[in-house]
Amino acid sequence: MPPPMKSFASSDRFLAEIATPATLRPGYVLIGDEAFLYQRCRHGVLEALAPIDARDFCLHDFDLAETPIFEVLDCAQTPSLMAPFQVLFVRNLKTLYTRGAKKAEFAAIDAYFRSPNPQAVLLFVADHMRIPTDLRKMDYQDKDRYDRIRETLGDHCGLVELARVAEPDAVRWVTATAEERGIRFDPDAARELVDSLGADMMMVASELEKLCLYVSGNGIGGAIEGKNHITLGDVETMVLAAKQRSLYELTDAISLHDRPRALLLLHGLLNASDGGEDAAIGHLYMLARTFRQMLIILEKNVRDSRAIWAVLWQGFRMPPFAAEDLIRQARRYKSRRELTRALRLVAKADLELRSSPANKLLVLERLILALAAEPTTTAHNKSHQFAMEL
Repeated sequence: MPPPMKSFASSDRFLAEIATPATLRPGYVLIGDEAFLYQRCRHGVLEALAPIDARDFCLHDFDLAETPIFEVLDCAQTPSLMAPFQVLFVRNLKTLYTRGAKKAEFAAIDAYFRSPNPQAVLLFVADHMRIPTDLRKMDYQDKDRYDRIRETLGDHCGLVELARVAEPDAVRWVTATAEERGIRFDPDAARELVDSLGADMMMVASELEKLCLYVSGNGIGGAIEGKNHITLGDVETMVLAAKQRSLYELTDAISLHDRPRALLLLHGLLNASDGGEDAAIGHLYMLARTFRQMLIILEKNVRDSRAIWAVLWQGFRMPPFAAEDLIRQARRYKSRRELTRALRLVAKADLELRSSPANKLLVLERLILALAAEPTTTAHNKSHQFAMEL
């Protein structure tokens, strides 16, 4: 039997505890912004304590930004005539720790938990802090917030840490979840799925669902009926982030002026594309976007991934896994001129592709060879036209 997944240990203990009346505590604090684990905990609470036929009468969702804690506690203390048990989710716990000491509020909480309603459970949601996989690396401010919650609510409530899921545990979760559905997920494919999505479990779960539908013949894409086997090729075909990974490998070879490797990566990228050479314009768009990102990184002198989110706006950012790689690639270019030259070359190739050339592959190969060429001191041709919005 494989060992339990450490990243899921806290939520697993919580789910086991709420399933038995003898171990159920009157309150819990769900600490952390890992949305996947929060949804897992919430689903478990509803399954165990809020039957679907009585959910309208026993489930309450409060927001402390809108409802005072006194009203929440009053609701918890008041028995329901329509349901034997009450479940109260309380969001925005951070409001209790801002704007003043909140002595009256914490006194009311302390008074409630000294004599709690045995037919109710309070679940405070503290999603205003990030808990890393390794607790020793927690941000100082988040650690201070965590300690304040433990000091004020720790004696009354169980603390459930919703920390980021470690990549090895995410890979094991993917393979185990697919196996439960009767689908074999190749280990290298599972690693690629998790790595390409930066171990973002909400995205991993969503893409896993899509892949399962794809290989079982219930989704789009022409999968073989009843294949029930997910390979690395399936991940590269269906998951956009995996396709982007290949693109960043291509720009890495270009920035190193490794022309043979760049050509091999280009062919691999085209072979993995649904449309083959017909997807060429889409690849050019992504190349132009990536070179624009590198241009901004170079101009703003970005040196680490934490600063990258300040200079690249929402909707123009790369996946988390690519941040460090792209910074490293951008710093290989010595001047703004080299990157603007790359953008002009991409624009010229785009114009050629839109002119219906006899051989699209030849256009792309010439582009990659030009991009990966060693920089020269000759002036660029100013007559190049821009066919794309750069």
